[in-house]
Amino acid sequence: MATTAAIGSIKHLAMIGNFLPRQCGLATFTTDVWQAMRDRFPDVKVDVYAMDDHPGRYAYPPAVTGTIPQHELAAYLDAARKIEASGAQAIWVQHEYGIYGGPAGEHLLALLDRTTLPVIATLHTVLEKPNADERRVMEGLLRRCAKVIVMAERGNEILRRVYGANPRQIAMIPHGVPDREYVDPAMLKPRFGWEGREVVLTFGLLAPNKGIETIIEALPAVVSKHPDLLYVVLGATHPNLVAHEGEAYRDRLKALAAELGVSDNVAFIDGFVEHDELIDYLQAADIYATPYLNPAQITSGTLSYAVGVGKAVISTPYVHATEILADGHGVLVDFRDVAAFGREIERLLANGRDRTRLAQRAYARGRTMIWPRLAEASLAQTEAAVAAHPRRLAQQQPKVRPLVPNFAAVERMSDATGMLQHSIYSVPDRRHGYCIDDNARALMLMSAIEDMDPVMRDKWTTIYASFIQYAWNPEARRFRNFMNFDRTWCEDVGSEDSNGRTVWALGVTARDAHDPKHRDWAKAMFDATASLALDLGSLRAQSFAMLGAAAMLEASPGHELARTILERFPDDQLALLEETRRPEWEWFEIVLAYDNARLPQGLICAGQALGRPELVARGIETLEWIVAKQTSPEGRFRAVGTESFHRPYAEPLQFDQQPLEAQATVDACVTAYEATGDTRWIAEAERAYAWYLGQNDLDLPLATTADGGCFDGLMPTGLNRNQGAESILALQLANCAISTLSKKAQGVAGTGRVVA
Repeated sequence: MATTAAIGSIKHLAMIGNFLPRQCGLATFTTDVWQAMRDRFPDVKVDVYAMDDHPGRYAYPPAVTGTIPQHELAAYLDAARKIEASGAQAIWVQHEYGIYGGPAGEHLLALLDRTTLPVIATLHTVLEKPNADERRVMEGLLRRCAKVIVMAERGNEILRRVYGANPRQIAMIPHGVPDREYVDPAMLKPRFGWEGREVVLTFGLLAPNKGIETIIEALPAVVSKHPDLLYVVLGATHPNLVAHEGEAYRDRLKALAAELGVSDNVAFIDGFVEHDELIDYLQAADIYATPYLNPAQITSGTLSYAVGVGKAVISTPYVHATEILADGHGVLVDFRDVAAFGREIERLLANGRDRTRLAQRAYARGRTMIWPRLAEASLAQTEAAVAAHPRRLAQQQPKVRPLVPNFAAVERMSDATGMLQHSIYSVPDRRHGYCIDDNARALMLMSAIEDMDPVMRDKWTTIYASFIQYAWNPEARRFRNFMNFDRTWCEDVGSEDSNGRTVWALGVTARDAHDPKHRDWAKAMFDATASLALDLGSLRAQSFAMLGAAAMLEASPGHELARTILERFPDDQLALLEETRRPEWEWFEIVLAYDNARLPQGLICAGQALGRPELVARGIETLEWIVAKQTSPEGRFRAVGTESFHRPYAEPLQFDQQPLEAQATVDACVTAYEATGDTRWIAEAERAYAWYLGQNDLDLPLATTADGGCFDGLMPTGLNRNQGAESILALQLANCAISTLSKKAQGVAGTGRVVA
């Protein structure tokens, strides 16, 4: 049996949804599901992550592992980290619009996209006519889910017709109901003071879409024949409605009953009653009525409960009602049809035998929906999702075979202005224009590629150099960074990091450009602009500038400005290292960020250029530390994920991994090998490079070998399939570095050559 298999393989789940004591139908459902799982499968651990609309208001029980404030995106990302680290085998989402933050609840997608676990979602609403945000979020959820559970066949049909869902992805599992014995209502009426009364009940959070007016307006005709009739409206007003208008809706209903002369036949019970008491109320009623006004309502927990305990039901024909009451299991009347409700209520009250037979048929259907059956069916779907989830097996990694540098993707992203920043898949996205960071990297690539048509090299070197030249703002003595597609600048002064990277590109071009004219231009630009580096406060910007200065000192020995830049920063960086270090933390900052390996690389280069072996030693020590942090338990390169940034003294998180980190590590390891002659740095460089080729946490290559492209990142769920300039350039620069590494290994160690 499927559930037997599930018991053996599924031991730990994470569930996301509302939870009692929050007062809403979804909180009741999630709590009931959790209890059903606990009762039916006591060996399965279910961690609950409760959505919280009012942080601090609810006293959640120990079942709640954590809460997620509805509108705090950071809390969703933190929950993703906790779930990923918890050992859970799958995530079970209770999805309803309005409980998750962001447009149409898109914050939930941010959480799910930062976990590697299979996702199962129970959909409490499936919209046939979604707006743009609702469609986008539902389609995103369907893409992420291994299985989606609907509670009505109509939901299945809408998912396939409106959203194009895969039929094999969808399972229909009816709403759960309590496992109660069938009882005669007369046995429980005394508890509520209903002796001698014929009771019609509606329960649930009170709101205008519940159609309570329809029943009240039908009462005068029924009461004329059944004067002891009592219509009980059980439930608190919906909290959102209370927040906007208080109890005005309840007061309007009471006024309507008074106007029609049936106040003595209507009882309003204002409260959110506990589960067992709620079932007692239901069982004490003779008829259950759901006069709801929304024909598209696919799920109604109240209707399911009524059927589950064996009530004769009269309902409007919304989707869930037409399915669950089909084949003579209840009575359907048209929306807002006051006369029809009155007629059917009177008929069932007048004919006890018909009412009892209808109730017994409903009870028989309800036995197929009890909570243990839902738990079994849901766990079986989870078992299938986990079984289908790909498992990565330990395997012997092949020797790295470097890719040949390929300019095609760089050219695809470039035009007569320069290199565009972003793409949608492989197609350049002009909306985001250009930046100097990418054009500086592209300029360095023009010097790094060994075999390139001279005419093409000349053309593109000139274009990227021209971009940098035009970016210089002589009044501010800073480079601009971002440019719109129409060639207008977005700013007068770019970031420190972009300025430091530009100085780096100028130094490398002055040393490595293939044509003397480009070397001369780069030296002149360096001389005119590089003094800006002396004011840089960003650690990475300082390291970029030192790398450029070291290259310039090779190109022009005795270059005073380059030497001044190299002398300006190392001692300050060593002081920071001493200030922040701990026994377990050998780093310049209390946090990790991007391009980390550039910091030790800059120290090593400065130490070689200045003849200061202590700088080289510190650079090697910190490089060893960051390389260790960038190693997975399986021994693969694991780039510090962007979710790790700016977390004080914290271990790096796994995702999102970006190509820039692998390239920085390759380059730093090449520099370390040149400085020390230690061949282990060749192995470390190859390990970081192999990340591009699929030797990573997801066994997925990021490099597209046919055209020289590179995907933008490694996400928990797979690849970010966009191919932006930074990613493509990172791969191609890494290709150049690795391709020449074997030649460097044959040369004399310690040459000090800076690799871009």
